[in-house]
Amino acid sequence: MSIRWQIHLLFIIQLVSMGAMEMSGPFWPVHLRSLSQSDDLFTFASIAVYVGPMLGIMLTSTFWGRLGDRFGHKAMMMRALFGLAITQLALAYANDVWLILMLRFLQGACAGYIAPAQAYGVSIESPARRAKLFAYLQVSTNVGSLGGALVGGVILDHAAFFWINFSAAILCAVCLGSVWALLPVVVPKDAGRGAVVNVAPTEKISILRSPQIVSLLTILGVLLLGRMVTQSPFSIYVLNIFDVGNWIVGLCYGLLALGFVVSASLWARHFEGRAAREVLGGMCLVIAGCVVVTLLAGATRSIFVFTAMYFIWGVLLGATTPVLTALVSRAAGDYRQGHVLGLAQSTAQFASIAGIALGGCFSQAAGLSNIYFLVGLVYAIGFVLTVFARARAFTSARPSEIPGE
Repeated sequence: MSIRWQIHLLFIIQLVSMGAMEMSGPFWPVHLRSLSQSDDLFTFASIAVYVGPMLGIMLTSTFWGRLGDRFGHKAMMMRALFGLAITQLALAYANDVWLILMLRFLQGACAGYIAPAQAYGVSIESPARRAKLFAYLQVSTNVGSLGGALVGGVILDHAAFFWINFSAAILCAVCLGSVWALLPVVVPKDAGRGAVVNVAPTEKISILRSPQIVSLLTILGVLLLGRMVTQSPFSIYVLNIFDVGNWIVGLCYGLLALGFVVSASLWARHFEGRAAREVLGGMCLVIAGCVVVTLLAGATRSIFVFTAMYFIWGVLLGATTPVLTALVSRAAGDYRQGHVLGLAQSTAQFASIAGIALGGCFSQAAGLSNIYFLVGLVYAIGFVLTVFARARAFTSARPSEIPGE
C-alpha cells in the first residue's frame, strides 16, 4: 500500500472513529436528565460528562505519546481504539449517573486516539507535507463530528440511547480491525541502542526546555481557550439574542466547522515552504482577523451577520491549529513526535476545559450578552503572544523542514 493510500486510510479511520464518539455527544444531557434524581446532580453531570474525557486525555496523552515513540504509534492507535470500543460498550449498558461519569473519564484516559494517529502520519509522511497532513486529519475529525451528531440524532429518533453507544462500540471495533490488518508497522526511529546513539544533541534536550515549543504550545492553548469560551452558553446566547428556532442554532454551530473544513487544506498550502518566522507573521494576521470577527459577532443583532461571522471565524480557525501543530512537530525533531504531539493534545484538552469553565463563569458574572467580547480579548492576548514568538523565531529553518505540501 502506497503512502498516499495509507494517509487516506488514516483519514477514513479517524472520520469513522471520531464520528462514532460524536454520535452521543449532543445527547448526553437528554440521557442524563432521565437518570438524574435531582437538578443539582443533573447540572453537575451535564458538565462532567464532557469535561471528564478531556481531563482523562489531558492527564495521559503525553505518557501514551512517549510509549508510542518507544514501541510504535500503530500499537498506540490500536490501544486507543480498543479503549474506545470497550468503554462505549460499557456505556451502552450503564444506567447510573456516577458510573457513566467514571466511564467517560476512563474513556479519555485509556483512549486519546488523535495524537497517535498524527504521530503515525508524521512517521510515514514527508516533513514538507506536515501542515497538509494535520489539516487533512483535522478535517476528518470535523466531518466525523458533524456526521456523527446527525447519525446519533436519527438513531435517537427511532431507538433507545443504548443503540447509539452500542453502534459506536461496533464502529470503533471495525476501525481497530482496519488499523491492525491494513496499516503497516513503522519501527520507531529511536528503537534500539544504535538509533539512540545517532540522535542529534538538540533532540536530547527536554521538550519543555525549548522556548520555541513552549511558546507555540502556549499560543495554541490560548487560541483553543478562546474558541471554547462560547461552547457551553452558545445555544442559549443565540436563542436569547436573536429569538430564532433551534435549527438556526444548529446552522450557526455547523457553519464554524464548515468554514474549518473548506479552508484548512488551503491554509496549509498557503504556508507551504515558509520559514517559522514568516508563518508566525501570517498567523498574527489570522488571529487579528479572529479578534475582529468575534467582536462583530458580539456586537451585531442581525442573525445574518452573526451566521456570516461564524463561517468566517471557521475559515480563520482552519489556519490556526493545523499550522501551529506542524510547527510544534517540526521543532521537536523526528525522534519524539509521539511525545510532543501527546503534549500538544494535553495542552488542547486543558485549554478546552479552561475555556468552558471561563465561559460559564463569565456569562454568570458579566452577562451572557458580553461573552463574545471576552473571546475577542482572549484572541488579542494570543495575538500579542504570537508577535513575541515571531520576534524570537528561527530564520534559518531548512526549506525541506517547512510544513506544507
